[in-house]
Amino acid sequence: MKTIGIDIGSLASKLVLMNGKDIIDHRVNRSTYDFKRIGNNLFNEILEQNNLKRSDVYVMSTGYGRNSIDIADDRVTEITAHAKGVQFFYSDAHSVIDIGGQDSKAILISKKNGNVIDFQMNDKCAAGTGRFLEVMANALDVPIDKIGELALKSNNSAAISSTCTVFAESEVISLFARGTSKQDIASGIHKSIARRVAGMAKRIGVAPLLVFCGGVAKNVAVKKYLEVELGFDIVIPEYPQLTGAIGAALIAQEKLSK
Repeated sequence: MKTIGIDIGSLASKLVLMNGKDIIDHRVNRSTYDFKRIGNNLFNEILEQNNLKRSDVYVMSTGYGRNSIDIADDRVTEITAHAKGVQFFYSDAHSVIDIGGQDSKAILISKKNGNVIDFQMNDKCAAGTGRFLEVMANALDVPIDKIGELALKSNNSAAISSTCTVFAESEVISLFARGTSKQDIASGIHKSIARRVAGMAKRIGVAPLLVFCGGVAKNVAVKKYLEVELGFDIVIPEYPQLTGAIGAALIAQEKLSK
């Protein structure tokens, strides 16, 4: 039986259709307030595209809105799903940093059995998340997919001291009003995210091979500044936004094989 992993995040919903170790198809769409509708739409779309019936697949949900998906046969936490998903790309992965829309996570993986042995999560504050970057990009009037490149053009990063999204936005507006360049502000924003996430990751002892996943992994400046803060190189999988969904699909396969 084919398996589907569906990862309902706060900002993006991801779905992966797998047959064994092969990714057959995948979808990514913006999450809205209606997680159930978005999940059902992605599910129906992928079944139709691949000429499948509901009975042909086993569905495992994960992520922020996993309990809202009534099409799921089972559910798994995003911590477990991301750990499994990154090992699909890197079998020797030791650590994971996942920065999503609503939270950021650091995960340690056992080299003996591939299971999660420790994790830290920031889910109480939007600072250091995709949502934080969206707010900052809006404040600078820069497209979200360009703000990382802009940050790397800076030669003199602005200091962003606020850890709260609301106060940081005010700080950014004040810097802009004083004539600080967009690239210097953007650099300061990314460095503040890297410091916050790296500090969380260091508390559980992350080490190479560290895999960076989640939608924010596509941001070149966050990756660079994380490497500076951690003191070693990190890797990004081919589909960084899909690791949770892939992990859920793989866990579904393991359950069916028992």
